Amino acid sequence: MSKTVKDLAAGTAGGIAQVLVGQPFDIVKVRMQTAPAGTYNGMLHCAGGILKNEGPLAFYKGTLTPLLGIGVCVSIQFGALEYSKRFFAAQNVRNGRGGPDGMVLGSGQLFISGVFAGLANGVVSGPVEHIRIRLQTQSATNPVYAGPFDAIKKIYGQHGIAGIYKGQAVTLLREAAGYGIYFWAYEKLMQREMAKKGIRRDQVNPANAVLYGAAAGYALWAIIYPIDMVKSRMQTDGFSAADGQKYKSTLDCVRTVWRTEGLPAFTRGLGPTLIRSPFANGATFLGFELASRMLNKL
Repeated sequence: MSKTVKDLAAGTAGGIAQVLVGQPFDIVKVRMQTAPAGTYNGMLHCAGGILKNEGPLAFYKGTLTPLLGIGVCVSIQFGALEYSKRFFAAQNVRNGRGGPDGMVLGSGQLFISGVFAGLANGVVSGPVEHIRIRLQTQSATNPVYAGPFDAIKKIYGQHGIAGIYKGQAVTLLREAAGYGIYFWAYEKLMQREMAKKGIRRDQVNPANAVLYGAAAGYALWAIIYPIDMVKSRMQTDGFSAADGQKYKSTLDCVRTVWRTEGLPAFTRGLGPTLIRSPFANGATFLGFELASRMLNKL
């Protein structure tokens, strides 16, 4: 089995773990981001309303799309990241840097690898998150879409590929900035652990992968949360003036939200995100590291 195939398979394991752990928090975040100001008093009010009005399974509404799609997305992330890391390692070997195998990458190399991973991921994550958000925010009593495949069929039929990729520009900005920081933080923490103890990567305690993944997740959200809010607004907006379109462009969305709702709107829903982040990102890296170790023995 090639190294790239192993990276993609391990990334899929990390993605599935991320969705199963993080989905209930994510739906609360999206509802708070996209609801009119004053709809919810806070995270618990939002979660309580979902539970009371829609039942416990509502917290996994739209899960099929991310379970399939985010499994692919995280697979692409890690596949692109590891490919980029090997590229820089080969450069380091030629230049006599980075240790005997060149794998002790510098901060710039790690950040660029993360940006590359984010952009590669964004091609898939954009439409996946768009469909998920449409399903998460539609009415429980009068839903527009019967499920993810029905949503894809209807949106594509009415608006073409541009409809599926609605909000893609801001998605790519979010992925590039966020994953540059995300993977830089995680890899630097792993480097520090290996150097401090003089051990190989596969000897790092799995519990530390969880802790470092949690820390990387906080670094990610510290950078991208306002961008993510704008993305959610764009992806729940109407497709045209006829069906209630509010924003003409990403920049118009930023200006309109700033003018009508002020700065707090850009951090609305941050609470469930900060609670979700250590669990979801810790699970992601734990899943990836354990799957990598298993696959590398084959």
